[in-house]
Amino acid sequence: MVNHYRSITTANKSFTTVINNIEIMKRILLSLTFILAGLQVSLAQVQIRRAMTLMGSQFEITLVDQDSIVANNHIDQAVAEIERIENLISEWRPHTQISEVNRNAGIKAVQVDREVFELTERALYFSKISEGAFDISIAALDKVWRFDGSMEHMPSEAEIQKSIAHVGYPYIELDSVHSTIFLKKPNMKIGFGSIGKGYAADRGRKLMQDLGVPAGMINASGDIASWGQQKDGKPWTIGVLNPFRSHKMIKVLRFNEHAVATSGSYEKYVEFDDVRYSHIIDPKTGYPATGVVSVTVYGPSAEFANGLSTSMMVLGVKKGKKLAKRFPEYRFIIISDNKRIYR
Repeated sequence: MVNHYRSITTANKSFTTVINNIEIMKRILLSLTFILAGLQVSLAQVQIRRAMTLMGSQFEITLVDQDSIVANNHIDQAVAEIERIENLISEWRPHTQISEVNRNAGIKAVQVDREVFELTERALYFSKISEGAFDISIAALDKVWRFDGSMEHMPSEAEIQKSIAHVGYPYIELDSVHSTIFLKKPNMKIGFGSIGKGYAADRGRKLMQDLGVPAGMINASGDIASWGQQKDGKPWTIGVLNPFRSHKMIKVLRFNEHAVATSGSYEKYVEFDDVRYSHIIDPKTGYPATGVVSVTVYGPSAEFANGLSTSMMVLGVKKGKKLAKRFPEYRFIIISDNKRIYR
């Protein structure tokens, strides 16, 4: 019996030793991972930035890479990926799949690539969780609001109601089996101005990571996706502007792999009777969003952050905060038109 207990004790000691060794190996492997990650960045000799116009907007791609030739080649590949996406989803280019969907509104369903179908599916998800505050069919909106300085008076109620006659996400019908999109009402249109650039930033980041680029930032006209760290080892920094004091920052965000999107009325808006009307229109009413000057959302995905920030602009402070808190991996900064800041 004594020998039996001695055997058990010896076995327990051996088992404990094995577990301890495993824990030590885990720590060693974790340390090696950090060392290799740091080594990968340290081996990168350049940080290259290039600006260009894509998807009708200003893009800026910054890469940390081994040399300028390799970095510029990688930037070319990122640009090609973004142009590929634009040639799928642009409602302005007549040859795209989305243009084909729009041409067949009220006529027939159109088969699209799975990528286009799933992007549309995610857009409808935002429509549902925001109770229609987000709606890609707003592309059909008649332009009764103008934000180029030419508006002298408010449009009439009749003009506003007529402007949204062809808007309504419930009339977008998806068939997952056949990968088709059907716009049920004639003259409907869909467009991805709200999340398309965020999606392109996410895709550009993924491509660069797949190619082994250690660090970089894709800035799609304010929809930003980053990874790794700058050449000097510091995190990427993005300032959240104070729309009431343009030389001041509300917050400076510092991170490695992350994404940021901002929706705001501080650049495009009109004012009547001391009320600021944003260029972001409520798809249900046809009236511009009021009460909120800007919404910045940051988290893992630029596409998701963009959908969330656009929804929150339309919903306003109270409902916008309630929606955002459903997604704890995303943080937000709301600035109201009375200059209050909500986080």
